[in-house]
Amino acid sequence: MKYNFDEIIDRKNNHSVKYCEIDKKFGVDKDSDIIPLWIADMDFKTAQPIIDAIQKKAEHGIFGYVYRPDEYFESFINWQKRRYNWEPKKELVSFSIGVVPTLGSLVQIFSKPNDKILIQTPVYSEFYDINEDNKRIVIENRFIEKDGKYSLDLVDLENKLKEKPKFLIFCNPHNPLGKVWTYDELKAIGNLCIKYGVTVISDEIHSDLTLWDNQHIPMASVSEEIRKNTITCTSTGKAFNVAGLQCATIVFNNLETKEKFYRFWKDLEVHRNNPFNLVATMAAYSDEGEEYLKQLIEYLQNNILFLNDFFKKYIPEIKPNVPQATYLVWLDCRKLCEKFGFNQKQLEKFMIKEAKIGLNSGQSFQKGLEGFMRLNTACPRSILEKAFGNGNLADFLFSLFKYPLKNFKHKYN
Repeated sequence: MKYNFDEIIDRKNNHSVKYCEIDKKFGVDKDSDIIPLWIADMDFKTAQPIIDAIQKKAEHGIFGYVYRPDEYFESFINWQKRRYNWEPKKELVSFSIGVVPTLGSLVQIFSKPNDKILIQTPVYSEFYDINEDNKRIVIENRFIEKDGKYSLDLVDLENKLKEKPKFLIFCNPHNPLGKVWTYDELKAIGNLCIKYGVTVISDEIHSDLTLWDNQHIPMASVSEEIRKNTITCTSTGKAFNVAGLQCATIVFNNLETKEKFYRFWKDLEVHRNNPFNLVATMAAYSDEGEEYLKQLIEYLQNNILFLNDFFKKYIPEIKPNVPQATYLVWLDCRKLCEKFGFNQKQLEKFMIKEAKIGLNSGQSFQKGLEGFMRLNTACPRSILEKAFGNGNLADFLFSLFKYPLKNFKHKYN
């Protein structure tokens, strides 16, 4: 079927965090006219086979305890094999209620307060939170940034691994930089972690959202040695916009680790699917689910090109990256800050009060970082046009910079 990603769907009255928590996030009224382009979910309907599966289950009318059939994990394994040439061992695969709860529980189970945990920044803010909230010490392997391009600092990584952190929590593909790691990079990182006895937890939730023919490589697929040292966390949540169903699939490195993880959640009586995430997951990992992704990715690519074309032509003081994966764009606003004399807090206030767009602060991804924001492009094109090409940010900046932009139209459709 042909999906209509241009369709505007009102989410304000459907308990959406993205729209209903703007007061908490940005300190504005719930009825504010700011355009929320922050939290990483999409303003698109999910794939039709997922909707159909959920509707069929709902119409059954009985929502008792859920049995997990063999085809549940088999659908995941077949998906990984078909798309990434990786065949996880079924006995090492486990259910979880989400990638972030999995990361937090692994930290609790396998480390102690004041243990060190290594992350690579700038990175998804929860990597800080799950460790600091559990009284672990975060150490950072920061990317090398030059002219808006980011590269891995292997020398610093090795130095940080020498400090004996319990884990490297690894983002593959990377959020917020949108980086798809190469085989050589994964091999180098994985082998260094083996050398220093540091287990890798690989968050691969964005793996199905690779763009422009970039190819995701699961960390655990690089070698048997690296597989034995890697716990892989993934989910249908991002690619199929079903994060609210709270479901993830975890591939462990050995049975002992899997059993300890299972026992942790079993003791809380949290170890079964619910009726809806069970059927949604199997529907996502189908041929029909793959067709949805194909159309979605094409639309996301054009949204990203729209933004880049717009800023390059009309507001070069803001430089968006072109991610290799994800629908998240990393905005370099340092020249804008320089022009107006903004610090990070002033930049954030400017985006809310003047531009009237709700973005994520760059400082949530790396502490002390100045001049960066993260923007979510997973919305109908008309929303981006309203926010930028014909609307909020344009109205304010154009009057300052005197650029002729009021009726800017983008060539990508």
